[in-house]
This record gives sequence, C-alpha cells and structure tokens, in this order.
Amino acid sequence: MSMNDRLHLPSSARPVEGGMFPGFHQVRVTTSGTDINLVCGGEGPPLLLLHGNPLTHVSWHKVAPQLARHFTVVAPDLRGYGDSGKPEGGSDHGAYSFRAMAQDQVEVMEALGFERFRVAGHDRGGRVGHRMALDHSEKVQRLAVLDIVPTHHLLTHISKGWATESYHWFFMAQAAPFPEKLLGADLEYYIRYKLAKKGVGLGPFTEEAMSEYIRCCTPENIHAVCEDYRATLTIDFELDAADRGKHFVECPLLAIWGENSHVGRHFSPVEAWREWARDVTGVPLASGHYPAEQCPDETVEALLGFMA
Repeated sequence: MSMNDRLHLPSSARPVEGGMFPGFHQVRVTTSGTDINLVCGGEGPPLLLLHGNPLTHVSWHKVAPQLARHFTVVAPDLRGYGDSGKPEGGSDHGAYSFRAMAQDQVEVMEALGFERFRVAGHDRGGRVGHRMALDHSEKVQRLAVLDIVPTHHLLTHISKGWATESYHWFFMAQAAPFPEKLLGADLEYYIRYKLAKKGVGLGPFTEEAMSEYIRCCTPENIHAVCEDYRATLTIDFELDAADRGKHFVECPLLAIWGENSHVGRHFSPVEAWREWARDVTGVPLASGHYPAEQCPDETVEALLGFMA
C-alpha cells in the first residue's frame, strides 16, 4: 500500500459503539450528492463493502472484522439506506441510479485517501459496484458481486419462478405514493417478511443486526428504496442497454452466489457475468440470499482468495 493509499480519518471520526465492528470508526462523508454514513477499520489495501436492500452496512458485521486483518475495510450505507442521506429522486429518479450511488462511493474513497480500491457488493451494492467498474474502471482493482446477475441480463431473462420470488422489483417501482403507502402500514412486519427468504427464514440475522434493520426501516427509507427500484427499471436499464457489448468490466470479477437463493435457483451466474466482464470466476456457497450473514466464514474465505 502506497503512502497515497493510507486511511485518512477526519477529526469527526469516532469509535463504533457496540460489538459488531470492534476497532472500527464511524465517519460521515459529504459527497456531491448527499451525506454518506460509514464505518471503517483495519490495515492494508482498501476494500469497499457495499450492502444490498433492505439492509445497511451492518450486513457485513460478521465478515468485516475478519477482512480487516488483511484490508482497510470501508463499509458505507448507500444513499437512501441506513443513516446516509435520502435526497429526492428527481423526475427521472436519477438520484437513485446506480451511477449516482457509484459516484458517492468513489468520492467517499477519495475523501478517505484511496484512489484505487477493491470492491465487494451484495445485492444492490453489487449493482452499484458493476456500474462503478464501468464508469470508473481506473478506480476498481477487483470486483466481487454477491448473489446477483447483471441487471440487464436479469430483466431480459425473467422466469415465472424468479418473478414470484422477486415481486418487489415491480411492486416497489410503481408510481409514488402507491407502494410507499402500502408498505408504510406496518414497517416492522414488512422488513421481517422481506428478510425471511424462501427456505431460510430469519435464522441468519442476529438480534442486534435485526434491531438495526428495523430501526432504519422508516418512511423516508421506504420512499428512497422505491426510487431505487424505479431508477432500475428506467434509467439504469437504459444505461446498461447502451453499454451492453460495448463496455466491459476490465478488472477481475468474482461471482459468489447462494445455492439456495433466487439467483442459484433461476440463473447461471458465471455465464451471465461473462456477457459483461472479461475475467470471471464463480463460487457457489451453501447459502440463501444473504451469504455474509448465513455463512460468513465461507464468504470471507472466498473474498480473501480473490481479493488477495
């Protein structure tokens, strides 16, 4: 790690409370689009961890301390999620595009002193990482995507089975305020139902993590997540359609997926990612949709083997 790649903690940084991220600091970074809440810790090359929906940076709490033995780990809340800012989406929902979210995280890493870095993203975070690797190829050294296939591939290869399990893609993308009103009727019921994936239930989630997910599931968060999905079916799909076959992920890409997830059941992840990246490897895990919380040791092993 060069002198230009050492963690620059701002004076406002403070130790993370509780036991989920021992030795980490909590930081808030103002980007050109919003404020991003994050935790960071460890030593070594920088590794950016991006969570999915309906989660926060807490989803990495079982793996981040292990990864911090080898890397400087940065785990933010994406815009719209957790304790990060929740800006208005705009008439085209562009403020919640994966491009806008990727720009946030590039600026976060620059603020912390990192010009180039590795990225691991789960679910929505993997889609942010994919767009980041296309828009900022000079920044992303390696990319791991957890339990997703490329957005364009997914939306052009819809099966009955996947659609049944992933109803929320199209429900949450409906015009405001229809989904917001329905989901807002009982937010805790919604978050528990959403996290209890087929054949797995809520077993992977610790009580402390679940409490955080419930705390962060607010009307403002629900609106932001709906804007996220509205952007996916419009501006994100259009960007991907324009890039398909013309722009590729140039860095090595690792696809990790759960054998008992909607991805494992309905897609061939390695083949799907080879439409978008030149150097693809894959690792299936005995997991559902949340490998970092269901099988953290195996997730760490896969990430270390790739990122090192």
